[in-house]
Amino acid sequence: MDKKENTDIAFKTTGCTWLSSVSDQLGVPLDQVNFIACQVFGLAVATWFRLFLNPQRTTSEVRHAVATIIGASFIMFCFGWYAIHVFILVLACYGIMIKASVDNVHRYTMVASLGYLTVCQVSRVFIFDYGILSTDFSGPLMIITQKITTLAFQVHDGMCRKQEELKYDQRRLAVHFKPSLLEYLSYNINFMSILVGPFSIYKDYIEFIKGQHVQHRLKRVKDSSSQQNGWNKVPEPSPVRTVINKLLVCACCLIWFFIITKAFPITYNVDPQFINEASFITRLVYALISVQAARPKFYFAWILADAIHNAAGYGVRGENERGEVSWDLISNVRIWEIETATSFKSFIDNWNIQTALWLKSVCYDRAPYYRMPLTFVLSAVWHGVYPGYYFTFITAIPITLAARSVRRNFRECFLSSQQLKICYDVVTWAATQLTVCYTVMPFLLLAVEPTIQYYRSMYFHLHVISILAMMFLPSKHRSFKSELHAQHSNNNVKED
Repeated sequence: MDKKENTDIAFKTTGCTWLSSVSDQLGVPLDQVNFIACQVFGLAVATWFRLFLNPQRTTSEVRHAVATIIGASFIMFCFGWYAIHVFILVLACYGIMIKASVDNVHRYTMVASLGYLTVCQVSRVFIFDYGILSTDFSGPLMIITQKITTLAFQVHDGMCRKQEELKYDQRRLAVHFKPSLLEYLSYNINFMSILVGPFSIYKDYIEFIKGQHVQHRLKRVKDSSSQQNGWNKVPEPSPVRTVINKLLVCACCLIWFFIITKAFPITYNVDPQFINEASFITRLVYALISVQAARPKFYFAWILADAIHNAAGYGVRGENERGEVSWDLISNVRIWEIETATSFKSFIDNWNIQTALWLKSVCYDRAPYYRMPLTFVLSAVWHGVYPGYYFTFITAIPITLAARSVRRNFRECFLSSQQLKICYDVVTWAATQLTVCYTVMPFLLLAVEPTIQYYRSMYFHLHVISILAMMFLPSKHRSFKSELHAQHSNNNVKED
């Protein structure tokens, strides 16, 4: 009996089994329990880190070391010996950072990190067979890949390229020296972001460790006052209220998950009996509900991670229009904007925000041709080797192009009155939610057979509509006045 129990535990997780009794009582997989336990502990550690290891009392080296050691402990607790993959990737890419020339460091780092990530994801698919483990060691590797590739590009920008060759953001974020090993380890393995991210900019993280993060972010506001030394006199804002608000959202997401998500399983969309007996409208509505019910688990993980960063004093963007400190610098999701999105682009812009910024930084802004298709391909490769991921991102390409075409050709027709605008917003909201549901379903189903089964049951209707829209809707060019306005805006940005 003991041998069987040990086998079941090993099957549930590759990490620590101390909380197996909690897992059994709650009916939640042990790897998920370990993840939540580490994040809750990380929230407490983050508060201690801000109060007792603040830069006024502690050196940057100590803060780097503590953040790294706790982060390494988290991944070993959650993933056991599989955590070695994280250390291999980080140390190998640091070797590339130090040894490679700045002319090619970004290329070598991108190939090495994505290659190693893909090898690990392939092995996970064959070993664990399509997602037996709900969390896995490739998750931290995905976040680290974002960090090390972005840093490599920023080092290349700062140490190799001329300033006039860089775009505004590239010039602002360029790194002009190679980091030390401790800085590199801390940036990649710190306890705040090691399990679920989010990705953040190297310069921002170093400023946070040195105690310059808040001062730098609020400096512009204080400079406009009459104080001459306002930069050094900005009081440290308290994140407590923001953290509590985000934890309340997490609690709501958790309740939603246990009540609603489990009642509408994604796999029921491809149940043969359901497909044969239910009408098309019924299947469409169930797909919409089940996909929306699947979102709170992502909301929970990302918002909890954001709260941990804020509790440590990291994440200040500046002041909002009400004069309040905004703690959303590294927020990964905007729930209200997602649930009320009236365009496919608006949905994408507010979902997994930091990953979108990474894709823009390393691919979209740098690719000379075919920027959007290449960005979708990179996103698919980064996400993993499940066929469903590729179905989702390949499907997203014609849908995105068709959505742009429809918006350019029809939106102006509905702006003449408030009533028409409201009708337009309602229709585009419904169309956006249905489009997102159709597009991401393979991402949740993972495998080829259920994906084809689902799209066949939906008659591939959005594929057909998107292709027809691209074929028959005219490409509407901007007016000369719009071009002049855009050019004037770009010139103002450059001057700034």
